[in-house]
Amino acid sequence: MTESSSPPLADLLQAAVTTVGGTERPGQTAMAQAVAEAIDDSSHLLVQAGTGTGKSLGYLVPALAHGERVVVATATLALQRQLVERDLPRTVEALHPLLRRRPEFAMLKGRSNYLCLHRLHEGVPQEDADEAGLFDPFEAATPTSKLGKDLLRLRDWSDETETGDRDDLSPGVSDRAWSQVSVTSRECLGASKCAYGAECFAEAARERAKLADVVVTNHALLAIDAIEGAPVLPSHEVLIVDEAHELVSRVTGVASGELTPGQVNRAVRRAAKLVNEQAADALQTASEGFERLMELALPGRLEKIPEDLGYALMALRDAARTVISALGATRDASVKDEDAIRKQALGSVENIHQVAERIVEGSEYDVVWYERHDRFGASLRVAPLSVSGLLREKLFDDRSVVLTSATLKLGGDFNGVAASLGLAPESPQDPEGGEETAPRWQGLDVGSPFDYSKQGILYVAKHLAQPGRDGSRADMLDELAELVEAAGGRTLGLFSSMRAAQAAAEELRGRLDAPILLQGEETLGELIRAFAADARTCLFGTLSLWQGVDVPGPSCQLVVMDRVPFPRPDDPLMSARQKAVEEAGGNGFMAVAATHAALLMAQGAGRLVRASDDRGIVAVLDPRVERARYGSFLRKSMPDFWYTTDRNQVRRSLAAIDAAAKAQGA
Repeated sequence: MTESSSPPLADLLQAAVTTVGGTERPGQTAMAQAVAEAIDDSSHLLVQAGTGTGKSLGYLVPALAHGERVVVATATLALQRQLVERDLPRTVEALHPLLRRRPEFAMLKGRSNYLCLHRLHEGVPQEDADEAGLFDPFEAATPTSKLGKDLLRLRDWSDETETGDRDDLSPGVSDRAWSQVSVTSRECLGASKCAYGAECFAEAARERAKLADVVVTNHALLAIDAIEGAPVLPSHEVLIVDEAHELVSRVTGVASGELTPGQVNRAVRRAAKLVNEQAADALQTASEGFERLMELALPGRLEKIPEDLGYALMALRDAARTVISALGATRDASVKDEDAIRKQALGSVENIHQVAERIVEGSEYDVVWYERHDRFGASLRVAPLSVSGLLREKLFDDRSVVLTSATLKLGGDFNGVAASLGLAPESPQDPEGGEETAPRWQGLDVGSPFDYSKQGILYVAKHLAQPGRDGSRADMLDELAELVEAAGGRTLGLFSSMRAAQAAAEELRGRLDAPILLQGEETLGELIRAFAADARTCLFGTLSLWQGVDVPGPSCQLVVMDRVPFPRPDDPLMSARQKAVEEAGGNGFMAVAATHAALLMAQGAGRLVRASDDRGIVAVLDPRVERARYGSFLRKSMPDFWYTTDRNQVRRSLAAIDAAAKAQGA
């Protein structure tokens, strides 16, 4: 349907809002109009839409009205489900009479998210089964064990499910159980070679996506589609990236590689049964050499690949290449389910070849480093120094892109986030239509329906000592205890490390009567439900809580940040990115470390006000937000709360908020 034949956007938006039971908001209307204009002129748009704006309808309505296929990519499962189960069905129903058509929609995820019928019925390839101690996991796992119960439930579920989507299974199963009945894209036989290809859940999802007007996916699959050159998403004219503040991180993850001794050993075992002895021995020898080096590896960046590591990686690369050739040349009809075993082995060895070759080639645009984990040992990792060039080249070509989030303006403008996405600083376009060197885009902040200056206070404890590297902060813990007591519980504690969260929980459990929940002691969903159910309860944790908590009402009236969440000084990738900016003449600290911290603090502060009648305080227990030169940049990145450093005023305000909540029975 063309724009000229489409009903007025205002009428469509009003119909959609009425159907979902909401009210039109100025920010939502402004967003919808800007999205429609960006789609019409094939330009790009960054939209900051605060909590409560109704941004989903703000982009869905103009996208559906335009009539071309749209892909919506989100960072979290929660938003994907909200779109597919609530927002899209209601919006389509509301717009159907006006558009005189019923747009179709579908969800599409990576292959490993879907049940594999081949794995389910034919069993796990023997190497994996042996490794797990389960030759036939369905028979060997006792029915009373957790794994056995999970596998039996998966077998029963396979007869009932229409989607095979792991997230449709409730309650869920362990990662170990799911790995027995799923495959990665590298391991998949392909629909044409698989005996169950006609019934494949992953293929069915792709077919539904090809027919849909709106395809809902995740950032990782979007990155694979854009970067790896193997299309997994159907062709589309409009791309909408929600939760866009997460995009750079997710794309970096997809564009990264890793080698571990365990991973290489698995590949050796998988390939040894399928190739000639000479090829298998070469890979085994290369694996042993790599493992010896990794036993001595110390964490940190490798600005230059050591000679011994270079030789080990070249040996791995060459041996892997030989095995790949051998795997393609031999077949053994006596091996049961040989195609599945061969495909799995090939995928493992190809990954080793790809990562080893990438590190050996030593691109100036890559960062290489060692990591060491207490449980899993050492790993060798490689990641792009920047993904901005990739995104500029792959994401913004031949389609209109809308990126939206509650936090895209950092320090008062969009330029920091835009630069990370490969976009030039925002500036007026050439009215004469001169040659452009970067994609055209504009930024729009549609605000929030909430009155932050009246609903919340931003308090910075400037009297505290500056955080040090040793981690011990007795004065901070004293301040935290006093604030939590004044608030009557009701506290979400956001900490820069798990160690700090654990120390604070242990200290306050000994001082206060308020129940203290700690991330990691229960599933995140259960913790958030318990936190919301009892106003006296506090919830302490780290990264996922900064962005993943939505608890409106009196249960969350104090949000505490223990310190500015700068990247760790020894983070190899962040340090390399900061150094690269400095070598190019920029301010590496502000471009990388401060921007990283500002984004998290904006997200964390956004946990406080989730509804129009919410009241509370965001307390930052780090004096640098007031004292340091970059403090104003951090404050400007957060919601426009009333600002103070007066500790007595904050305690009085908390006491008043607590009293009001108790009077209302909360």
